[in-house]
Amino acid sequence: MVPSDEQPPRWLSPAELEDWLAVVALTMRLPTALDSQLTRDSGLSHLEYSVLAMLSEDKGHARRLSELAMLTNSSLSRLSHLISRVEERGLVRREADPDDGRYTKAILTDEGYELLKSSAPGHVERVRTAVLDAVTPEEFRQFGRTAARIVKRLEDLG
Repeated sequence: MVPSDEQPPRWLSPAELEDWLAVVALTMRLPTALDSQLTRDSGLSHLEYSVLAMLSEDKGHARRLSELAMLTNSSLSRLSHLISRVEERGLVRREADPDDGRYTKAILTDEGYELLKSSAPGHVERVRTAVLDAVTPEEFRQFGRTAARIVKRLEDLG
């Protein structure tokens, strides 16, 4: 018996369960599909590629490690290990933030930028063949909007 002050579980309907299992399968399979292509073509994991891409989008090709951790949904410790790996390869370097020395910035090197540029065509093709070619442009636009709402909800929930 459920105590009167507790709500009963809000079980998924059969249709909701079917859709939820599809979302779970996507979140498990897509990273592997992207990782395998990137590792084969450039020696980068998808997370490493994402970090280099996020650095390239900044006008100075630099971001605070704490910002990168937030953007990649990684702990600062995990991101720091990743930065160490790509730093050893000469793809990024670390420097104290000139605006606030308490922070460290990761800076994309020329070598890192060149690897990112050479990796991008294969990565974009993999995204197209794995995802975009499976749906119409309208379906993908709706999927993107829905995903953004869910991400916002997750951020709000903490």
